[in-house]
Amino acid sequence: MEPAVKRKYRQEEKEESSDEDDYVPYVPLKDRKNLNILKMQDLLKRKLGNKSDSDRSRNSSPDRGAVASTDISSCARAATPPVSGMQPSVSLLDQHSNLKKQAEVVKETAKDLQLIEERKILESVTEARALQSVQDLAQGITYNTPLVTGWSPPHFIRERTQQIHDKIRFHLRIDVEGQNVPPPIRSFRDMKFPKPIIIGLKKKHIRKPTPIQTQGIPVVLSGRDMIGIAFTGSGKTLVFTLPLLMFCIEQEKKLPFLQNEGPYGLIVCPSRELARQTHQVMSYYAKHLEGGGLPSLRIALCIGGIPAKETVNIIRKGCHAVIATPGRLMDMLNKKMMNLGVCRFLCLDEADRMIDMGFEEDVRTIFSYFKGQRQTLLFSATMPKKIQNFARSALVCPVTVNVGRAGAASLDIIQEVEYVKDEAKVVHLLNCLQKTSPPVLVFAQKKKDVDDIHEYLLLKGVEAVAIHGGKDQEERSRAVDLFRTREKDVLVATDIASKGLDFEGIKHVLNYDMPDDIENYVHRIGRTGRSGCTGIATTFINKSCDSSTLLDLRALLIEAKQKIPEILEQLGPAEENFMELGGERGCTYCGGLAHRITECPKLDAARSKQISNIGRQDYLANNAADY
Repeated sequence: MEPAVKRKYRQEEKEESSDEDDYVPYVPLKDRKNLNILKMQDLLKRKLGNKSDSDRSRNSSPDRGAVASTDISSCARAATPPVSGMQPSVSLLDQHSNLKKQAEVVKETAKDLQLIEERKILESVTEARALQSVQDLAQGITYNTPLVTGWSPPHFIRERTQQIHDKIRFHLRIDVEGQNVPPPIRSFRDMKFPKPIIIGLKKKHIRKPTPIQTQGIPVVLSGRDMIGIAFTGSGKTLVFTLPLLMFCIEQEKKLPFLQNEGPYGLIVCPSRELARQTHQVMSYYAKHLEGGGLPSLRIALCIGGIPAKETVNIIRKGCHAVIATPGRLMDMLNKKMMNLGVCRFLCLDEADRMIDMGFEEDVRTIFSYFKGQRQTLLFSATMPKKIQNFARSALVCPVTVNVGRAGAASLDIIQEVEYVKDEAKVVHLLNCLQKTSPPVLVFAQKKKDVDDIHEYLLLKGVEAVAIHGGKDQEERSRAVDLFRTREKDVLVATDIASKGLDFEGIKHVLNYDMPDDIENYVHRIGRTGRSGCTGIATTFINKSCDSSTLLDLRALLIEAKQKIPEILEQLGPAEENFMELGGERGCTYCGGLAHRITECPKLDAARSKQISNIGRQDYLANNAADY
């Protein structure tokens, strides 16, 4: 034990003596920094060599001097205050700007990585199969050139420079994408419409085209495929109905339609009410053409709830155009009651809603009945990037015409959001009806709520009608006609009345409940504030509403410069840029403004449902194999 103790003592004694020998006096921090700078200067001088060599190198290659000064300045950043007599080569202001630029570069790199990730997600959720007919996909048929029509812009418009066309588009806030885009035309007369059409437009108090019509109608008349995006009430229906009438007149003059021949044009709508409204618009202008001495046109309505015999009778006489819903159209095509052999014009109205509602396979099947190339048009007020990319697979050299942002609400609508508990909604609804004079449109999510609201309003003496998917077509048509002719003051409906329907003079839209999708909200409130008129939209919300939808609603209100209620302000800090990144606002999957596709709740729900269905299908398949 003693030797070990002695060795330990000697070792400690040796360590104490070594510490005393290596003792260094304390140097202040400022002096240490200055010493480090001097050491760095000496090290740089050794690398650069003697003075003559350094002068020669400085004269021959001035970049080395810049590198040296940069290295010295980087070492001197920590030295505050600098060494006396030493002049830093880079000022503090320049250093701050350089650091700021470096931070921006790092930030831009993070944005680029996020954009790459979002593109990958968007590609993974986009339908792999093209929106084309089965025959075209099987045979590999592709069309590279658009259809050629007999229409061309007036000579004085063709002579305008591209700068003038761009100036007109900028003034009207029109964004276009595509090659060789036809020029915008700001007069119906310059679009070469016949006099009966001009007279019919004036009777409807339409004297000049809206922005979507200014650019959209020349594109359609030129035979180009088109994606048209504009806010509700902007006149999208005339963009595809008027050119179709001109094409039908042209075909009838060249070679009259015989029995069982046609149609030349097909318009597909997601709801019966929208199909009926489009049919009425086309029939109105067709009668004016006939009254002006032009050939009569036969336009068929093909929707559920009415006898198919009425449609077949028109087709047997030789049909020029058909307005249809997907279900009845598929039934008639399968039963060979209709033939699309000579059809060269196809329009999908509210295309994104149609695809989201599950009509995607029906649309692809409808394409397979065409016998040749067609002109395809897609129109909607809300069309996320996912739908646009998917729809382009069905188009040939498409032109995208966008007036405003896709999914944006009209600025002519005053949006009011009120917090109302579920049990107090019906009573508060009656008070809100007094905000404006009739007509008023009330939306509810469930059919039962529509019936309850309708019954309550009737008991209170309000002249009201109601429509939803559970009612037969005759009752639905009668309710819409009574409301359109002002015989009834209030129309209570589900979302079947929110897409494309045009009721003249709607002063007020009431949302009894907040829809699950912000796009449905935009379509609902778009029934008012149409054709340049102003309107009010009141929406009831409470704690039962989905938080992600409320965040999208708040972003939509901020974009439209509307008053933000306190309950929405409490959800969290508002995004000033509306989640803008890479030129795209919000989510490219669902169109929401308050999130990106990486955090889309709708996409997460769709993926979860898909995963659960896969598991269920495997389970059912295994059980079927056992039996």
